[in-house]
Amino acid sequence: MFSLAIASPSSLKIPPKTTSTFPKSSFNGIRIPTPYKPSFRSPSSSSSVVMMAKREEELKEIRAKTTEELNEEIVDLKGELLMLRLQKSVRNEFKPSEFGRMRKRVARMLTVKREREIEEGINKRLSRKLDRQWKKSIVVRPPPSLKKLQEEEAAAEAEKS
Repeated sequence: MFSLAIASPSSLKIPPKTTSTFPKSSFNGIRIPTPYKPSFRSPSSSSSVVMMAKREEELKEIRAKTTEELNEEIVDLKGELLMLRLQKSVRNEFKPSEFGRMRKRVARMLTVKREREIEEGINKRLSRKLDRQWKKSIVVRPPPSLKKLQEEEAAAEAEKS
């Protein structure tokens, strides 16, 4: 059947206790020391330089525009943001990164617009008053992406008939 053998104390080898550098705790298991590795990934210097160069190019492009062109583009981008929000609520496919990209672009344009106001000597209170007037004067129009979509649908209808 089964045989049971008992080892003698001399044949049983128990590893000696090692002193640990860890503080005393109630943990009785085996600790495996691991080297410290930070969890975040530091970006390489070349990629951050490229991103900064792109941002500088975009700022040069924005500063080259007139204030009216800036206002038009701000309205268009805010319309695009509205379309993205609608796509999100309807659960259509969209790129979530577009939200941040558009919001940052609008913020850069508004910053350049405010810089120009400061150069002209317009104080903050007057700037807000002018901004309110400008917002009231905006004529609601569809954003460029919706115009493009409507044109594509019209072209598809023309081909069918």
